[in-house]
Amino acid sequence: MSLVLLAACSGNKAEPSPTSSHSVTQSDEQVLYNFINTKLTGPYGVFTNFQETDQNGEAASGHEILSESAGLMMRVAVLTGNKELFAAQWKLAQQTFDMKDGFSYRYSPKLDKQYPVNAAVDDLRLIRALYEAGEIFGETQYTEQADKYGRRFYDNNVENGYLRDFYDENYKIANESITLCYINLSTMQKLSISDELRGILLGNMNDILKGGYLSDQFPFYETRFDYKTDKYGSENINTVESLLSILSLAEVDQQKASSIKYIKQQVDAGTLFGQYTKEGVPANDIHSTAIYAITAMIGSEIGDEILYRQSIARMNELRVSDSSSALYGGFGDVHNKQAYSFDNLMALLAYSY
Repeated sequence: MSLVLLAACSGNKAEPSPTSSHSVTQSDEQVLYNFINTKLTGPYGVFTNFQETDQNGEAASGHEILSESAGLMMRVAVLTGNKELFAAQWKLAQQTFDMKDGFSYRYSPKLDKQYPVNAAVDDLRLIRALYEAGEIFGETQYTEQADKYGRRFYDNNVENGYLRDFYDENYKIANESITLCYINLSTMQKLSISDELRGILLGNMNDILKGGYLSDQFPFYETRFDYKTDKYGSENINTVESLLSILSLAEVDQQKASSIKYIKQQVDAGTLFGQYTKEGVPANDIHSTAIYAITAMIGSEIGDEILYRQSIARMNELRVSDSSSALYGGFGDVHNKQAYSFDNLMALLAYSY
């Protein structure tokens, strides 16, 4: 089961009110939000894909709903200062995903099936959004909920001071590895646990994340770390995953200059591809919306306005501009009408940075 890119609106028509100081126009953000809200959303949240499926595959598809999407929408609501949208998204996320031991990573409306497994990256995003909402909106209830869910998360997804990818509620076990892009250091800093436990967790995960650095020639990161073998493992390097790792480091001012230089060069040339070998040779020629959304976030995080603007411009080149298309205003393939929640929500989040 791949949880990284498995991949919530309630019909609420509240609209984001952009507050970003960047060059994104209100229409950029508004048109994309309208596409997501009217074409990519159902009663349980944002669809995994515009095209419906039978919803019984190994990976989420069609109009299944992901906790990933709920967390991204909640963060958009916070960053755009939309208190009503946040409240609606959080209420729906609780109804759709909350379990005894974590947030289900996936819900199938067609099968009425809540998968009994969480994903660390998605739980941490929900917890982060709650902390941000508590601070930005001055709502202590959100901070208290973040503390509560953060303690639950630590109890189930952390073993012996090490973060695990997922926790299976049925079998009461976590897996034996960590995907590096799941390591969100800034959120783990906020977990409501003792200073000692937090220090151990942050020290361990910081070391694992930094230790996954590939090389100065190809300054991306390994995919995962196996606790049993004490080794890193990667097939090809997925660019989205490495960029998320770099963003996590940038959020705590620990990004490597070599990584930033490489990203800036590739964004400027428009040559950031979806996958590479570990030596840095492109393994495909795919240009991904999410890739440029994440490089925009990295630019914003490190205060590099040029990187932010160039990334948004590259991202917008992939946007559906044909007003007669069902995907108008969104990001997707107009020929087969595939539009994924992750691409569209990451783009919306990037506009909000």
